[in-house]
Amino acid sequence: MALDITNTALSDTLVILGAAGLVIPAFARFKISPVIGFILVGALVGPAGLGAMIDQFPWLYYVTITQPESIAPFAEFGIVLLLFTVGLELSFKRLWSMRNLVFGVGAVQLVSGAVLLGLGLWAIGQPVAGAIGLGLALTLSSTGLVLPMTGTTSAIGRPTFAMLLAEDLALVPIIILLAALAPSASDEGWEGLGEILLRGGIVIAVLLVAGRFVLPRLFAQAARTKSPELFLAASLLVVIVASLATAAAGLSPIVGALIAGIVIAETEYGGEVEATIEPFKGLALGIFLLSVGMMLDLRMIVEYWPSLLAAVVGVIAVKTLVVFLLLRATGVRRGMAAEIGVLMSSPSELTIVVLGTAAAAQLILPPTAAFWTTVTAIGLTITPLLAKAGRIIARKIEGKAMDDDMASDTTPDGDGPGTVIIGFGRVGRLVADMLRAHDKRFVAVDADPDTVAAARAQGYPIRFGDVARPDVIDHLRLGHADALILTMDDPVLSIRVTRRVRNWVPALPIVARARDSRHAADLYRAGATDAVPETLESSLQLSEAVLVDLGVAMGPVIASIHEKRDEMRQQIKADAQMEREPRLRRLRKAEVEG
Repeated sequence: MALDITNTALSDTLVILGAAGLVIPAFARFKISPVIGFILVGALVGPAGLGAMIDQFPWLYYVTITQPESIAPFAEFGIVLLLFTVGLELSFKRLWSMRNLVFGVGAVQLVSGAVLLGLGLWAIGQPVAGAIGLGLALTLSSTGLVLPMTGTTSAIGRPTFAMLLAEDLALVPIIILLAALAPSASDEGWEGLGEILLRGGIVIAVLLVAGRFVLPRLFAQAARTKSPELFLAASLLVVIVASLATAAAGLSPIVGALIAGIVIAETEYGGEVEATIEPFKGLALGIFLLSVGMMLDLRMIVEYWPSLLAAVVGVIAVKTLVVFLLLRATGVRRGMAAEIGVLMSSPSELTIVVLGTAAAAQLILPPTAAFWTTVTAIGLTITPLLAKAGRIIARKIEGKAMDDDMASDTTPDGDGPGTVIIGFGRVGRLVADMLRAHDKRFVAVDADPDTVAAARAQGYPIRFGDVARPDVIDHLRLGHADALILTMDDPVLSIRVTRRVRNWVPALPIVARARDSRHAADLYRAGATDAVPETLESSLQLSEAVLVDLGVAMGPVIASIHEKRDEMRQQIKADAQMEREPRLRRLRKAEVEG
């Protein structure tokens, strides 16, 4: 079948992929956030940019996006995947511990911002119902842009995530409220709200219960196939089913995605799923940013720039003030409160959804909705600049001490993973038992789902992961680990992992299992701190046992073993071109006590 190059979907897809291939490396080269790049490219290739000139220059059809609505579902899917990966970083225990932040600080921030913005809009002539709709829309902040900058576990990320989560959960009630405020609405709108909340609660309960029983079995079967494609398919299936379930109940799809992520995070497959989804999340978010850029009408901006500037500045000022005062009231330091306030000050991608609902309910006029949509697009565009401004303001308020605190608090509860053991066969299990005997924290990783399931049932902290994939290694948080132990029986893979980790974390102790002296030398060259040749030690122990059984005196036997070990030590040192001697000598109990 011939390929139709005039197909609109194909043309738009090529533009999107081309934009991703150009924007990310180009803006990274100049150390500028790709967020700005995607939005600017969206404005350039959208219908208000070069797309408006297709009639004069038909060839522009192939480098522009002519149907922005066709990519909208993919942009929404990017937000769904973002919330799914956020869920993978959470746990039920942590989410419960954040309930005061989410339903306390988050709810107060949402209501306070909406009230102040609504009062300001009412004061300049908006009707009461329209002011309520605009206030609720503009008080929302961008989950898709803010969370990737802050994460969910840092000192800034925790309160930021709590407020964003409260806003995301409130989206559907806000939409229902605006529909109930419509001139043609009746009391059925409020009854519908109660019905949706009831249905939503039932669906969430079903997802939580079913997920705990179904998902571990689903991912175990996918893992046994050793097929990354099947694992990816299973991950996307879970995201889509959970999102459709909550959407069918009347809630936002992102609620289902978040719940699915939390449930998977409680299994041993959370890290593997996160690594599998990551590339798709990045591309989908890029499409979302392109769609934001397409909302920018440069001609409208030029014509109404004083009003747009005043509106953007007003929204940013009010939201910054609300968040700053609220966080200060809860005990957050001034610098941190100011940084979070500025970061949360721009509108959200969900603002556009709420504006559309308000316009459909006839609470605001279409020109008003178009004006505030442009304000929202401008606010989203400058979000990375606001983040940088927030950091500068925080440093000026509190100085370098705040930066030190931020750097020291980038993991949940300030803890890293302890010692990471890759490979949980007989050697890895023995190492884990020794670490446990000395009260040392550790986490194990293995690519065999049956091994993982059996070890997890016995109480070992273990997760599924195939370290042959570099993105899985990146999710092990080795920058916060105490040590890395490689026990897998794959010489090539152990060398590759050692080299990658050493380039990434130069000071991390890496202890690796080696097959023989030659493999040990290769591991030392790759950056291992210590490499233990298992054939050497087992051969020497066998030799010691047989010589003693044959009647040779213990003294000469030990001397010959030490001599042989020293000979192998010198050989490994020469092969690996090391300055120090490798540690091959085993201390005996008498030597330790002496």
